[in-house]
Amino acid sequence: MSASRSEAQLSEQSSSAAPPALPAELADSPACTLGEAQLGDLELLTSGAFAPLRGFMDAAEVTAVTEHGTLADGTPWPVPVTLDVPPGAVPADATRLVLQDPEGSPLAVLSITERAPGPPGSADSRLVRLAGPVTPLREPEHGPFRQLRRRPEDVRAELAGGSPGGNVLAYATRRALNKRHIGQLRHYAGQLNARLLVLPLVCGPAEIVTRPEALVRAVLAARQHLPADTLVVPVPLAPRGGGKDLDLRAQGIVAAAYGATHLLAEPSDVAGSPAGTRNDTLTLPGVPIPVISAGEWAYDPRSEVWRPLALIEPGAEQDELTASELGALLDSGTEVPGWLAPPSVARELRRARPPRAERGLAIFFTGLSGSGKSTIARGLAEALTERGDRTVSLLDGDHVRRLLSAGLTFSRADRDLNIARIGYVAAEVARHGGIAICAPIAPYAEARAAARRMVAEVGDFLLVYVSTPVDVCAARDRKGLYAKARAGLITGFTGVSDPYEEPRDADLVLDTSVMTRQEAVDAVLKLLTTGGWLAGPDEKAEAGAAAAATVSRGGEGRDGSAAVLRVGPFGPAVRRL
Repeated sequence: MSASRSEAQLSEQSSSAAPPALPAELADSPACTLGEAQLGDLELLTSGAFAPLRGFMDAAEVTAVTEHGTLADGTPWPVPVTLDVPPGAVPADATRLVLQDPEGSPLAVLSITERAPGPPGSADSRLVRLAGPVTPLREPEHGPFRQLRRRPEDVRAELAGGSPGGNVLAYATRRALNKRHIGQLRHYAGQLNARLLVLPLVCGPAEIVTRPEALVRAVLAARQHLPADTLVVPVPLAPRGGGKDLDLRAQGIVAAAYGATHLLAEPSDVAGSPAGTRNDTLTLPGVPIPVISAGEWAYDPRSEVWRPLALIEPGAEQDELTASELGALLDSGTEVPGWLAPPSVARELRRARPPRAERGLAIFFTGLSGSGKSTIARGLAEALTERGDRTVSLLDGDHVRRLLSAGLTFSRADRDLNIARIGYVAAEVARHGGIAICAPIAPYAEARAAARRMVAEVGDFLLVYVSTPVDVCAARDRKGLYAKARAGLITGFTGVSDPYEEPRDADLVLDTSVMTRQEAVDAVLKLLTTGGWLAGPDEKAEAGAAAAATVSRGGEGRDGSAAVLRVGPFGPAVRRL
């Protein structure tokens, strides 16, 4: 299933099936289930966080924003806000479209004023861009920590008169707050005599902790170290897809809508902006409030505090761990150092990202029919079951076809749906800490990537490509399917009359024409052990020692001399066997 198709799916409704909240005059209108980013934009539009916008932009407004930084009427505005849907989502004569959440609850109605082709270079060139005002039908109920997701006008009212100077310093974040963030927020709030407003961005991936609910929990854990009147308001602002500068401008718009008078930003987010160097107050086009660059800070081990780098004796500073270093630390199960994060935040980090040996995992085999993937998958499942330290679920291609995907054909759409179902089940297994072993043919890269995304939200995903040559697969074929396909008696047969897209992102490549079943199983077990998903005594001790050494040095030094434990997001580099 393509990302674009899952982003907005048509759901035709009749009057008899219309939800109670849907007005009678809209009962026969087409409805569209929005994706996460679209739901976020809709909520920001209907809540007033995107004021003065009242709907999705038309082509003239998008052109004005991208070329001049203003709306068509000249109002400063920094980012496009658009709605792209599949071409079949709206009948040609429809003038209204009901916008609904994943449970089918109608949230708003779009009055269609313009239809245009989707943006050039989009993931699906067939998308249609709709424009027009939106009218809310009900308050959204989806999303974690809904009780904290307040309307901008309510937050502004609470903040009004909250500080002697009337200032409110906002900080929008997709990562947990560590001691540097806490120190900077307290420092700049004190300088401005301002209240603090922390905006966890809960639409899109969260750094390190992945899930939006984990991000909010981590921010709430840090709030006890901030001034008592600090407000935490989760905001469904999605990444804008145009780089850090565009994201920063969108954050400025939203922060101002919630009552902020200043926005604190990471130095890397303002690099290249037209307003100067670190610690400057920046004025960005289309952003109604000034942006403060936090400047370079580091940990001073002599005074045991975070402070501006300029105030620390050269060479004595400890830099913050990078995201990959912190991720490797958590993956190995090593304690988060006290100089980096308060204990309350460290607990939430460990809760959101447990060690790999305790984390759910999907091992996804792909390859031609007869390549040996099912044989390896069964052998791996048996080996893991014998170990007894993890629960194991085997989703073999033939078994899935008979049960989970019974009735599906071998068309491209049904093949994609089959892989989506496997990915969904694998994600649920991983969500609860188990290991899902999947062994479908999975010929299309887009469908495999969609399965990876589903699992990666809750656990880890390893792609194993069984690259056995097609002639070897055909020679093994006891049913004669390859011969029938080559004779034209069978159509749509992968590797003969249907394409197989070789993976470019495999974590392990196996060729069973040059190795035994046991050698292949051992290769996968080695990948799991060296990557930390299976904790062998030697490997566990080595990983812990390496991570501890990184922590003791405070991460990589400015001369790049510090060694760190580095494993990619899905394990070690590709190994071809």
